[in-house]
Amino acid sequence: MAAKDTDPTDPIRKAAGAMHGATESTSCTQASFKLGKKAFLYTGPQGDRFKAMFKLDASMADAQKLAKTEPDRFETGSTGWVTARFSADKPMPKRLWDKWLKESYALAAGTAPSKKKAGKKKAAKKAARR
Repeated sequence: MAAKDTDPTDPIRKAAGAMHGATESTSCTQASFKLGKKAFLYTGPQGDRFKAMFKLDASMADAQKLAKTEPDRFETGSTGWVTARFSADKPMPKRLWDKWLKESYALAAGTAPSKKKAGKKKAAKKAARR
C-alpha cells in the first residue's frame, strides 16, 4: 500500500486507545481520547493533512523550539496544547508522538512530573537549607 493510502494517525490512535482507562469519542470531526473527563489527545484529518494535539508540560520548551523552526508543522498554545500537522508521506516521527502521547496521558492522569512542581520543590529545598 502506498504511503498516501494510509492514515498516519492510525498508530497514534491505537496507542492512545490501548492506554489504561482511555476512552475514544469524537470532538467536531476529530477523534478524541480521554481519561475520565480529561482529554489527552485529539487527532484526525485536517484538509489535505492530518493533525494530532497533545497536552504538554515538561516537553513544552522542545515543542516551542519545533514551532519556531517548523511553524507549518507545529503550533503551541498558551494552555499547554501542542498541535502537530503531518501527512502520510511525511508522518510525525514515532519517537516524538510516543513521548508526547505518554506525557499527555500522564498529565490527564495526574501522574506527570510538572516543571512547575519541580520548581516549587527546588525552592522548598533551598528554603529548608537556610
